[in-house]
Amino acid sequence: MIRFGYADTPFGQIHHASCGTGDPVLLLHQTPRSWDEYREVLPLLGRTRRAIAMDTLGFGNSAPPPRHTIEAYAAGVLALMDALGLPEAAVAGHHTGGVVALEVAAGAPERVSRLVLSSTPLVDHESRLRRKGRTPIDAASEQPDGAHLAELWNARAPYYPWRLLNRFVRDALTVLPEVEKGHEAVGAYRMEERAGLVRCPVLLVGAGQDPFALPELARLAAYFPGSMQAVIEDGVIPLEHQAAEFAAIVEDFLRA
Repeated sequence: MIRFGYADTPFGQIHHASCGTGDPVLLLHQTPRSWDEYREVLPLLGRTRRAIAMDTLGFGNSAPPPRHTIEAYAAGVLALMDALGLPEAAVAGHHTGGVVALEVAAGAPERVSRLVLSSTPLVDHESRLRRKGRTPIDAASEQPDGAHLAELWNARAPYYPWRLLNRFVRDALTVLPEVEKGHEAVGAYRMEERAGLVRCPVLLVGAGQDPFALPELARLAAYFPGSMQAVIEDGVIPLEHQAAEFAAIVEDFLRA
């Protein structure tokens, strides 16, 4: 059973969902999603540990951040850990959530026991140059005829089964008109300066049909010598497409 709660933090209330008991693993979603991205994964990881999926500051039902930066999102993660009484946890993040997870592990290495980066983009000087002038990923302005609903839907339709698009659009609507803020925060992050501060074991998970993050997996691995790697061949969003396979890979890594 998934349980829901709000934690009081210096940034305001942070919404989270959880399953199970035992050693904690904190799950961070991509932009512009919410805890719901881990709906299928939570009960699976919750069989053996305390699995917690949070709404990042500014997304879902959590309070807005003081500014939309990866560092501010990471501060929210640590604030939630403090509020839940977690001195240490494994941290897993997908896409934007992976970038946030990395910053948590870099900024507070004593708080992160293991790090899972799922379909996480490499954000270095080269990638920041490529991102300049790039067409926004999820930008949509509310229209009186509801055209923005189709705009959000169609932008992600190549990557999501239509039933999952319902959940994506619902999450995106909660953050309009700031739906692009998380992507902009990723583009401004200086990952190459932070990756070397990570001190815990790292697992890199790729999705075989992800046209964005999968090609960067080898380059990202170069920043984490000795890291483990796994590729889930089918689908783009393994958390929802192949939840059982994703959870099994993460569980094996956390148990090792």
